[in-house]
Amino acid sequence: MGDILIIDDERDIRELIADILEDEGYTTRLAGNSDDAMKEITSDPPAMMILDIWLKDSRMDGIDILKTVKRDRPEIPIIIISGHGNIEIAVAAIKQGAYDFIEKPFNIDQLLVVIRRAMETSRLRRENTQLKRKEIISAEMIGQSSAYRALVGQLDKVTKSNGRVMLSGPSGVGKEIAARYIHAHSARKDAPFVVVNSASIEPDRMEEVLFGRESPDRGVEPGLLEEAHGGVIYFDEVADMPPGTQSKILRVLVDQQFLRVGGSEKVRVDLRVISSTSHDLEAEISAGGFREELFHRLNVVPIAVPSLEERREDIPVLAEHFIADFNRTQGLPLRALSEEAVALMQTMAWPGNVRQLRNVIERVLILGEPSGEIEARELPGESERDADADRVVLPGVLATLPLREAREAFEREYLLTQINRFGGNISRTAQFVGMERSALHRKLKSLGVVTTNKTGARVATMGEEQE
Repeated sequence: MGDILIIDDERDIRELIADILEDEGYTTRLAGNSDDAMKEITSDPPAMMILDIWLKDSRMDGIDILKTVKRDRPEIPIIIISGHGNIEIAVAAIKQGAYDFIEKPFNIDQLLVVIRRAMETSRLRRENTQLKRKEIISAEMIGQSSAYRALVGQLDKVTKSNGRVMLSGPSGVGKEIAARYIHAHSARKDAPFVVVNSASIEPDRMEEVLFGRESPDRGVEPGLLEEAHGGVIYFDEVADMPPGTQSKILRVLVDQQFLRVGGSEKVRVDLRVISSTSHDLEAEISAGGFREELFHRLNVVPIAVPSLEERREDIPVLAEHFIADFNRTQGLPLRALSEEAVALMQTMAWPGNVRQLRNVIERVLILGEPSGEIEARELPGESERDADADRVVLPGVLATLPLREAREAFEREYLLTQINRFGGNISRTAQFVGMERSALHRKLKSLGVVTTNKTGARVATMGEEQE
């Protein structure tokens, strides 16, 4: 349930409130001045606070404590009480983020109703935070290819620091998962991870969404930067951020503080910033669409996330992971992949990268057979395979070549595809195509194909052929 911190300079009042609440099953703590209150809040933040406006012989009054707590711990509901209350004090308290305002002498039943509502708010916020943490833990990095291992090695190096990271790569490669991996393995793993979808927020609302707002009628509404206090703010597709907002974010990165929209009090935040982009930001800078100063602030540690084409070896393990995940979360069939389906997926084009692969697996599980192995014919573009399975349609250029040249061109393209499929692994390629490793090496040399473990295979240049 969490405990309630009662702050009042009158001992009789704070003990009376404590007795009432403990009779209702709540746990309470007491503080008679601002110093004691701040020690309690700092050492073990309560689930809720009941705070007197006037604190005799204290360095801070109730409004000062309210401002400080809502700046550093905006999730804690605070009920303000005062024997000198009037509408102006109530409005000021609500504006600064108080949950509610009750005048002394208070009605016990009214106080209990407000406390129950505030504690429910606190509970929901804690549960929301826990759900976000579970989401971070479940955002696994999946793979075994050399490109995948190189990426994880880079991510591991930045988890122990607070350095700003810029993740780049085409859409759908898993940049957000990489950002969540950094967060989940860092010292901030128990703090919030807040995503700013730069492309999906209306430009005229961006500042309000980021910085929050203050108004007399609605009080304080924290923005995403405040929600991320102590944790990570992740700017997804940062190139889509409006130019005016770019300038203000740059100032936040420098000062670690900002003003809410309509506010006059500066809000301090402790944030780690991770950004991502599928654009060439240097080209955006040259075109005047992105601020160079902001780029240099965000691009402290640049990390490129590889495309699915660069890690084709990971396609089977990713597909199996998605099948298991859809079975667990949606109850879709738990089906295995046939060898033919795996082979086809590893040779298909994946312009949408990992996201496209996930969507394909979901579609197959929804529309396909309820059991049995997933066959190649169930994959997109393969519906015609049943009707004409034995017929091979030649590309136009290949069909115009003499037999020997056409055969060499076909063998070259076929072996390039298989080597890239297996991430440059000659042994696995030889096993799949049914050749001895030494024979495959001789064939590749005769066809002018150069292989490497990092990039797979490519056609040799003229100088390489001569060597």
